[in-house]
Amino acid sequence: MSMIIVKPGLLTTVQDLGRHGAQQYGVIVGGAMDAFALRVANLLVGNDEQAAGLEITMLGPEIYFAEAALVSVCGGDLSPQLNDRTLPLWKTVFAPEGSVLRFGPARHGCRAYLAVAGGVDAPAKMNSRSTYLRAGIGGWEGRALQKGDRLPVGALHAAGKKLASLLADEAQADGVAFSRWSVAPDLLPSYAANPEVRAVAGQEMALFEAESAERFFADAFKVRTDSDRMGYRLSGEGDGLRLKEKRELISSAVTFGTVQVPPDGQPIALMADRQTTGGYPKIAQVASVDLPLLAQTNLGGTVRFRRVSLQEAQRLYLVRENGIRTLRSGLERMQASGNGRV
Repeated sequence: MSMIIVKPGLLTTVQDLGRHGAQQYGVIVGGAMDAFALRVANLLVGNDEQAAGLEITMLGPEIYFAEAALVSVCGGDLSPQLNDRTLPLWKTVFAPEGSVLRFGPARHGCRAYLAVAGGVDAPAKMNSRSTYLRAGIGGWEGRALQKGDRLPVGALHAAGKKLASLLADEAQADGVAFSRWSVAPDLLPSYAANPEVRAVAGQEMALFEAESAERFFADAFKVRTDSDRMGYRLSGEGDGLRLKEKRELISSAVTFGTVQVPPDGQPIALMADRQTTGGYPKIAQVASVDLPLLAQTNLGGTVRFRRVSLQEAQRLYLVRENGIRTLRSGLERMQASGNGRV
């Protein structure tokens, strides 16, 4: 089967969980900005969590389903509608043949993730289907989607077929069906326009003036309009964050959520398409569990950082992963019982 892009939206790309194992060669990881949302969307349609879906940014596309499909939309609320009916987030949805999926204004967050049972079957490059726009590799012809693109969808797994059969009893007169099951609210990130994001002290925090280190965890920082998937450029009040003395640092490894401070004193939070190494001093590292909050902060929004210990950041991560495991197990039990209840 295939999906046809009628309108591309502002920036819609094919993404999975990234291109791992090649950073030593200078190849970035990339992948979904909000990996949690993509993972959950895939589970809800019976896919492996690594399957490719669509990352939809701010202004969504219009998509025509030439054949019936099982889909899920997770992440930011960009007002999705299926055949002019409101499509609920964080649920499994059956879209009959000839369905049209549209998006409207962003209610909260700025990125939605569309998973379709079978996964978007774009060509794999270096073991990933993620689009890396700067290099023009991966995804669909290495670019954002355009009008008229016809995206192939892989064959349904057994789990997808079972979920589709469970939804048969939920179908409305137009053939659309929304699942009774959904994700537990306490598992979902608290998406907000101006989030508080937990972070641990960075490798070079001790190089900063005490007042600057304190301000980093006290002030609000605005996400500048020149931010992108590579990094969120942040602007705070005053003259910026200052080092105790000028230092030349040897470039070292960075990762998603590393917060560096260039000479102008305004921090940069590295995002999904970050470089593999960096030489600016690292003042903080965003806790993995809060990366979705950062990824869903729109341009012009503000973010605050709250300091936590490394142990607390690890504990929060394990709690989130346990929640995903519980969701996966619940869906498997429901499929086995055939009663449509998690």
